[in-house]
Amino acid sequence: MNKIVKFNNQTAGRDKLARLLQYASRVTWYYMHQLNASHKSIDAIKSLEFTLSTFRKLLRMGRFLDTLYSALAAMHYAEAVVRYTSTFSKIAHAVYLFCDHLLWLARAGFADLNTDKWVQRANKCWLYSITMNLVRDVYEINRLLEANKAKSQRKASVSLTKLALQNKDLVVDTLKNGCDFFIPLTALGYVRLSPGTVGMLGVVSSVAGILTIVNPMYKLCPP
Repeated sequence: MNKIVKFNNQTAGRDKLARLLQYASRVTWYYMHQLNASHKSIDAIKSLEFTLSTFRKLLRMGRFLDTLYSALAAMHYAEAVVRYTSTFSKIAHAVYLFCDHLLWLARAGFADLNTDKWVQRANKCWLYSITMNLVRDVYEINRLLEANKAKSQRKASVSLTKLALQNKDLVVDTLKNGCDFFIPLTALGYVRLSPGTVGMLGVVSSVAGILTIVNPMYKLCPP
């Protein structure tokens, strides 16, 4: 219960929960449409998804400064691959959040923007950020496999299953980034996935994100 209360008290926790509900709503209205549900019911779920999306944009207001500042710390990481991928990922994510802030202002009627263009820009930055995260994940996985291969020569290697269990943070991070990767790809038109599939990917990545907040052992370090 303490973990639930602590999770709910964090802005990041509420954002992840809203994100889970947002993508779950997308899955729901898509399959309701497939089952020929009433247009009124489908529109109600779509409206819920839009409301949750707007709520999340408000929760993240001003976060681009925090993310940009964290990029300065990432520039001092010891390992070159981790340093460059983390720094570029955070900078791209900060720009994505800045675009997101502008989109919220447009939705609230405080700014007159071409929202389609800014959504595209936001998705491109998000895609670049995720790509950098995945490059880091692949690097970490390759490093683990190389270390395990060296151990096998000394008859001290472990199975891939045990290796995954010993590195839950890397598994969760790779799963989260792998799922998220296809969301902006679809939004930008590079791949064609149904709203239901995108929704399921969002649900899985949201659950992975919630795990990293509830239990820090699932969070890849340095972040």
